[in-house]
Parts: sequence; structure tokens; C-alpha cells
Amino acid sequence: MNLDELRGRLDAVDRQLVELVAERQKIVTDIGRNKLSSGLATRDYEREKDVLEMAAQHARMLGVDPKLTEQILRVLIRSSLASQERERVVAEGKGGGQRVLVIGGAGKMGGWFVEFFNSQGFATHIADRKATRSAASFDDWRDAGVDYEIIVVATPIAASGQILADLAARRPRGLVFDIGSLKTPLRQGLEALYAADCRVTSLHPMFGPDTELLSGRHLIFIDVGNAAATAAAKELFASTMVEQLDMGLDDHDRMIAYVLGLSHALNIAFFTALAESGEAAPRLAQLSSTTFDAQLLVSAAVARDNPHLYFEIQHLNKFGLGPLDALCDAASRIRQLVANGNESGFVDLMAKGKEYLARRR
Repeated sequence: MNLDELRGRLDAVDRQLVELVAERQKIVTDIGRNKLSSGLATRDYEREKDVLEMAAQHARMLGVDPKLTEQILRVLIRSSLASQERERVVAEGKGGGQRVLVIGGAGKMGGWFVEFFNSQGFATHIADRKATRSAASFDDWRDAGVDYEIIVVATPIAASGQILADLAARRPRGLVFDIGSLKTPLRQGLEALYAADCRVTSLHPMFGPDTELLSGRHLIFIDVGNAAATAAAKELFASTMVEQLDMGLDDHDRMIAYVLGLSHALNIAFFTALAESGEAAPRLAQLSSTTFDAQLLVSAAVARDNPHLYFEIQHLNKFGLGPLDALCDAASRIRQLVANGNESGFVDLMAKGKEYLARRR
């Protein structure tokens, strides 16, 4: 067969693959509905393990790389779970036409919450100057009023504290929560709402606006004194597979200084060093390695994100300088070990890191 004929056969196989994926998705939809009607959980880890092991065994019999089949099936499983999760959220929708106001709903995470509430049958309104004009949108949240079952504050951290305090003066009757990445800058506003006898709590989604599948993702809940409000917020996510974590205000910001502040700073330092190295990006790309490529992917995602939000996470966190000092100290120690030719010290540093990471897993 000539090249064109071989390509034609390949095209036919690719079409069959797509058709099989479509057939698989239809079966997955039926499975999801069956689980829902039977009261079973969306995700079954034991079943996933069996599917992957069976596929690996079959791949070996056919002379196919088992790692390739595992990668393909993991993508399909994640897609299936995302589809089942969406269907469950819609089916168990708790909205019933209840009114929700998302302040900052035209932003990235604000938009995620708008879609989430819409999928559950809430009547969602947006207060954001950047929102598309409609009967359900307002330029200023004050014009929207506070007569809602739920009010979500999804604005930048620096603005959220004042909005929470202003809401307290209006004493909204519904559930109120913010989704800020830091909490101590919001403490005064949250405490004002609690003092005004409002149903207030605080959330921090540990995932981005592009997240479709919540399984394996974390959502932090911070009770600021009203346990019933926190429970009501948790119930909104009961139909999802998100992992709910409880945390105190100070504990949250101290942990976030490492989880977000340190990781952001590390990647900013990485791409800053590259950008100021004088080495052209195409030349470095030609010399890429597994570790370098992996780090580039993470740092590129950081570089594309909102620099103003990243600065807020660093600057407004009262615990923020500690991890930055630790990062500078670690880099200085590595430099000193390398400069002094201290191989044993370098090896010891890596051994301690390996031990720590093993404990974390």
C-alpha cells in the first residue's frame, strides 16, 4: 500500500476510535443515572483500579505499551466522572428558583460560581461592572440589594473586606460567604457580619476556574462563628465529589503562605531567572530536559495568571514573609554548598527533602 492508502486506513481507524469514545460516553451516562437512582457514590476507586489493570493486561497481550493505554483510559475516566458529576449536580439541584447574588460574577472564579449555581436551578444575579448587560446584572452590588437566599463575594481580596463590612450594615437575611484566597484581611468584615447576626461563613476553593471535575479537589470551609451557615454552605456541594476541609482563620493563612505564596514565588523566581539570563528561549527549548519541561509548564501557568491577585496573596498575608525568607535561605544554602564543593551537605539536603515528601504522600 502506498502512503496515501495507509493514511486513509489510519483515518478510518481514528474515526472508529471517536465513535467508540462516543459509545463509551453514552454507557457512562447510563451508569451515572443508575448510580444516582441507586444512591451509589459517583466515584468507585476499586472499579477504576480494575479497569486500568484489565486494560494493561490486554495491552500486553496485543503488544501495546501499557502506559499508553493507561494514559488514554485515565483521560476517559476523568471525562466520564466530570460528566456524571455534572449530571448529579443538576439532578440534585437545590436551587428551586432561589435567588443568588454573585458580587464579582464576571471574574474567573466568580464566573465559575455563577455556572455552578445556574446548573442547580438557582436564579443567579451578577454584580460586576464587566458583566454583560441584562435584567440579572448590576454594575454596583449596592444597586442589586440584599434580598437573596445566597450572596457570594468573589471580588479581589483588597475590596472584599470592605464589601463584607458594608453588607453587615445592610443585614442580609440569606447565606453570605466570600471565596478569598486569604482570610485575615477579611476578618473585620466577616466579624461584622457575625455581630450583625447574619448567616456568614467563609470558603476558599483550592481549584481554578477551568476545573470541571471536583473529585480530588479541595474546598476549604472556615467557620467564623455560625456553624449553621457553614453547614448550609457545605450542603451546596454535597452532590459533588469535592473534598471538604475545615480550617480556622489563622491556620488557613499560615498554610496558604506555603501552599500558594511559596509555590507562586518559586515559579516567579524561576521564570525571572530565565528571562534575565540572556539565553534565548528557543535555544533553551532545544536543550530541554524532563525536569526543565515540567517546571516550565507550571511556571508558564503562573505567568499567565492574574499578577494583581498573586501580589495580593503575597502582600496581604501577615504570614507571607516567612516562607519567602525560607526560600531565600534555601537558595543561599544550595549556592554555598555548590560553591564550596560540599557534596555530602548537598546529598544530605536532598535526602531530607526526599524523606519529607515521602511523609507527605
